[in-house]
Amino acid sequence: MSDKRNIRDHKRRLLVAKYELRRKLYKALCKDPDLPSDMRDKNRYKLSKLPRNSSFARVRNRCISTGRPRSVYEFFRISRIVFRGLASRYLNQY
Repeated sequence: MSDKRNIRDHKRRLLVAKYELRRKLYKALCKDPDLPSDMRDKNRYKLSKLPRNSSFARVRNRCISTGRPRSVYEFFRISRIVFRGLASRYLNQY
């Protein structure tokens, strides 16, 4: 089950990277007060037509071994539970 979640999250990350520049451009043009309102509306419409999974807010850090979404150390990409198990296993060796 964790593999499926991690694959889905990886696909989202790829989509975010693909549409990042386009999304930033449309957002900047939507917020620009100097532009006419019809042009801002057009860019807002284009922004809404981008895939939902291309938004960075939908990306979730997950543990690469268990798929756990909470308390994941970003540097190691593993959860605190897996990290603690690995640390105790290392300490038991010595």
